[in-house]
Amino acid sequence: MDPAYLHAIAAILVIVGLAGTVVPLLPGIAFVFGGLLLAAWADDFQRVGALALTILGLLTVLAIAADLLASAFGAKRMGASPRAIVGATLGAVVGIFFGLPGLVVGPFVGAVVGELSANRELLHAGRAGLGTWLGLLLGSIAKLTLAFLMVGVFATAWFFSG
Repeated sequence: MDPAYLHAIAAILVIVGLAGTVVPLLPGIAFVFGGLLLAAWADDFQRVGALALTILGLLTVLAIAADLLASAFGAKRMGASPRAIVGATLGAVVGIFFGLPGLVVGPFVGAVVGELSANRELLHAGRAGLGTWLGLLLGSIAKLTLAFLMVGVFATAWFFSG
């Protein structure tokens, strides 16, 4: 296959992956890594080699861990139940259909509803919703930051190898 096509597909994967770092249900970091790996492969690993790919792999693992830890930390910090976490996830999914306001409000509302379904008081549910929402927000920021760092590592390896 023509390397230009592979580079185009790689660019699309990276762009979708960057969007996926903040949009639920899209494995953003995996798409970014896959796109960068495809671009390196399309060039027969001549410009981006083992060292850069190892760094990209480590950044991928770090981004996944940061996302999971931030979400769990925010929820635990405010005493959220597992139902609040499930509710926040479902709220984020439903929120997609309402654009940016839905992505911001959906996880909070979902966490509160999840917490209320666990027979918690409204004040406790609100705190759990806030903690879960902040955890999701911090996790998304961390993933997005690390995704751009991955692109930067790739670009550095690409431009300084030729």
